Amino acid sequence: MTKLRHLIWMVVAFAGLLLSASQSYAQQPDVGDQPGLLPDDSVELDPEYRKQMVYYRTSEAPGTIIISTAERHLYLVQGNGRALRYGIGVGRDGFQWQGLVNITRKAEWPDWTPPPEMIARQPYLPRFMAGGPGNPLGARAMYLGTTVYRIHGTNRPDTIGTKVSSGCFRLVNADVADLYDRVPVGTKVIIRQKPEL
Repeated sequence: MTKLRHLIWMVVAFAGLLLSASQSYAQQPDVGDQPGLLPDDSVELDPEYRKQMVYYRTSEAPGTIIISTAERHLYLVQGNGRALRYGIGVGRDGFQWQGLVNITRKAEWPDWTPPPEMIARQPYLPRFMAGGPGNPLGARAMYLGTTVYRIHGTNRPDTIGTKVSSGCFRLVNADVADLYDRVPVGTKVIIRQKPEL
């Protein structure tokens, strides 16, 4: 009987530890969303995620943005079977989405107002943060339709090629500034979770 009580006590303690760890994880900020974090330009991007011209078959018109969350790539269609490909960070499990939207607004060094859903998960986040170095949105942001999601920069280049955000798509600051200069408000954006066949 003593062994059974000891085993039950161990199971209860382990369950409590797991619950505590999961609650702590749920309250952690998205990686890269820590306010005040300055850009780390010393991080070398994997060649797979560096901006480059690639062959890309699509029937979409030049100027269209196609995001492949599975590949962690954003394509800016150039026509003639080519596209500019950028490496991106995407939403973590449970925060990925797909759809067709347009860029409805663009901002340089955007202010950050975390949406209510993010505040509910991470109540310690600031309700507002002015744009500039140290802002999690980085150097540029392009707002997607009427959603809370954006294509934006990041001060954490090590998150490119990973899935850690709450659904936004992040690029290193140099790449998001390059993309920002190439696309106008109204640009069609297609988000796919699986690569086009």
